[in-house]
Amino acid sequence: MEGGDVEVLTNLINGMSLGSVYAIIALGYTMVYGIAKMLNFAHGDVIMVGAYICFCAVSYLGLPAIAGVALSVVGCTVLGIVVERLAYKPLRNAPSLNVLITAIGVSYFLQNAALLIMGSDPKSFSSIISLPALNLFDGALTISATAVLTILACVAIMVALTMFTGKTKMGKAMRACSEDRDAAQLMGINVNSTISMVFAIGSGLAAIAGVLMCLAYPTLMPTTGSMPGIKAFTAAVLGGIGSIPGAALGGILLGVIEIFARAYISTQIADAVVFAVLIVILLIRPAGLLGKPVNEKV
Repeated sequence: MEGGDVEVLTNLINGMSLGSVYAIIALGYTMVYGIAKMLNFAHGDVIMVGAYICFCAVSYLGLPAIAGVALSVVGCTVLGIVVERLAYKPLRNAPSLNVLITAIGVSYFLQNAALLIMGSDPKSFSSIISLPALNLFDGALTISATAVLTILACVAIMVALTMFTGKTKMGKAMRACSEDRDAAQLMGINVNSTISMVFAIGSGLAAIAGVLMCLAYPTLMPTTGSMPGIKAFTAAVLGGIGSIPGAALGGILLGVIEIFARAYISTQIADAVVFAVLIVILLIRPAGLLGKPVNEKV
């Protein structure tokens, strides 16, 4: 292969890897919005908490990598349930602006709690993957084990979530709450437990995304989750918020656009290019790529 083709393929794979992280985070956003009809802007900071838990488990406690990831998922799952019960459940019937302000408050609380506990110094997140890189085309193209693992994890999570929401009793309850929460409650569905489960699943996914993100960009600090959280929300809107395939598609597209913008335009304005693409697509398709227009009742 020629050098230019290898560069394009390398950027494409790196973009899919980064986009897979955005997609995993966006799945949490889109599930919470699709079922609870609220935007959890503290979701990005749950990523940071998950990364810190894994870091402490591996670096300070000396646990194996898989145990660190499992502990991170459990910790963030519990955190998601606690945040939902304490911060969001009392506002279940409140105006959306109240919920939005509360989410921003939870976000700042998590950031400052991490700042007090872990300090402001960046932590170096050492790689927990010991797998060899994948060499293709007689060594002309090298794909890191982190990129392969991230893409496979994204595909596996999307398939598992699709099957969960389509085949299981809890998944069907989530879909019913998404369609009409009051009607679902009249049919005997425990809406509070269903929404708590959504937050638990979304926060567990955020923990996985946090670990994968720190494997690719191994610097960890209290603000680590802020920008990825915003970009993942952008990915969810781009794909059609409320749609699981849309979140995955939006995340991967966003990652590819960002990497190619860094490589061929400018690293300084790569983020601006990403948000400009979002604006253009929403002007053409306001509901997102895979979203369905919603007719509001008057």
